[in-house]
Amino acid sequence: MSNPTTLAIFCKVVDNYGDIGICWRLARQLVREHAVQVTLWVDDLHSFARICPGVDAAAASQQAEGVLVRHWADQDGTFTPADVADIVIEFFAVDIPPGYVEAMAQRERKSVWLNLEGLTAEEWVEGCHTLPSMHPRLPLTKHFYFPGFTGKTGGLLRERDLLDERTRFQEDPAAAAAFLSGLGITAAEQAALKVSLFCYRHAPVSALLDCWQQGQAPVACFVPEGVATEAVEAFLGRPATAGAVATRGALTVRVLPFVPQPDYDRLLWACDVNFVRGEDSFVRAQWAGRPFVWHIYPQDDNLHHKKLRAFLRRYCPDIASLADLSLRWNGAGVKDNTEEGGWAELWTAFQRDRDGLLARARDWENRMLEIGDLAANLLHFARSLR
Repeated sequence: MSNPTTLAIFCKVVDNYGDIGICWRLARQLVREHAVQVTLWVDDLHSFARICPGVDAAAASQQAEGVLVRHWADQDGTFTPADVADIVIEFFAVDIPPGYVEAMAQRERKSVWLNLEGLTAEEWVEGCHTLPSMHPRLPLTKHFYFPGFTGKTGGLLRERDLLDERTRFQEDPAAAAAFLSGLGITAAEQAALKVSLFCYRHAPVSALLDCWQQGQAPVACFVPEGVATEAVEAFLGRPATAGAVATRGALTVRVLPFVPQPDYDRLLWACDVNFVRGEDSFVRAQWAGRPFVWHIYPQDDNLHHKKLRAFLRRYCPDIASLADLSLRWNGAGVKDNTEEGGWAELWTAFQRDRDGLLARARDWENRMLEIGDLAANLLHFARSLR
């Protein structure tokens, strides 16, 4: 019987929870569904512990759900070929410790070295997906691997049983009600339009809350602790700690504790509309089958607006209300994203198109399923190189 495949993921936490969120999902899936022995190197264990409460932020090495988690403290260290994995993934082009790279080159059977890139809908990634890059000094070749939305990319992260679990949950009102009640969400809040809100600090949250507060239909907005703190505290009139809640006009805002990833998935499944950010929650919102609005990670010179428009052209070329709301939410095409004017019209149009947005979510899901999931696709490519 051959030895199991070993794989190492190197992750630096830049976007608080997005980077580690993606790497953690990938690591768990590789262990559970593909029997791969995974080592996850992480520089910020405190952020990791927020989404995986069992993680000890002070431990240099520990096991978590079958994954060996190592604290990536610095670029020092001496490694031997036996320390190096069969497949080595650097996430978002991080610099792997030089000693590790040297040991990769010393292996009799060279490691497969992949740079797992960020998700984008831009067309150029199809030409760059799986391209090789030779090391300037060592006998090693790195390949670029892009997640994406077409068959010429690696697809999206998706566990094998994810959609079946989601469908069972969404078709069982009692299960959804019990889950929400466990978070402290009342029956009245569950009867309102349920919105989850996860965004970066520069999002125009106050303007959106004012819009909902002044609306006719009741809205219950659920915000994780530590997100949009200034705007949420202004609405609440008190510190935005987990459990804090207030109702003003048609709007109720409730602060939720940070929850493990499986429970965050259930929150997305249970809500009617999801505001998400970055990459990890953005992908999970797509698998939730609900209308969503994406807050993209900001880049210099507003390059993120180009990426946002590229996704909107793919996802909703014929649903102007979603495109308009998404662009405004991201400050694209407006001089002052904090001004209040126009939000009511944007939200009304978005709500008017909810049936169409639900249909689009189902159609999009089927298209993404045809591509296959990122973990399986990545392993298939890595093994083809070996």
